[in-house]
Amino acid sequence: MKIDWKKYENFTKVEFNCRYSGKNEMRKEFMDVLQEIRTAYNKPMVITSGFRDKTHPVEVGKGRHGEHTYGLAVDIKISGVDAMSLFVVAYRFGVRRIGLSQKGSVRFMHLGWGDKEGLFPMALWTY
Repeated sequence: MKIDWKKYENFTKVEFNCRYSGKNEMRKEFMDVLQEIRTAYNKPMVITSGFRDKTHPVEVGKGRHGEHTYGLAVDIKISGVDAMSLFVVAYRFGVRRIGLSQKGSVRFMHLGWGDKEGLFPMALWTY
């Protein structure tokens, strides 16, 4: 289903484009929930990774492509107590695949919806 990006007042299409291929196949139902999360969270959400093409270096050689390749996940830059606040809001809206990572001084949170499609089980992780 084609996404009407004007519907998402807090996001733009380009934020979710694959940084390797430029493609964007985010799923409308996931974007609808992400906008609801953003509205309830009431703070900016900086997207560090949205859609990833199967040719994206992070996806190549994994054996199984991740939620990003299905348009069912995002990574969001996060810091301090905002991580817990975003976790609570995302969980309230049905996100059951949440990962927290820190690379250097940048922390990000993965929000994924792959369990809704039966692609991945529910999970909470750090990496």
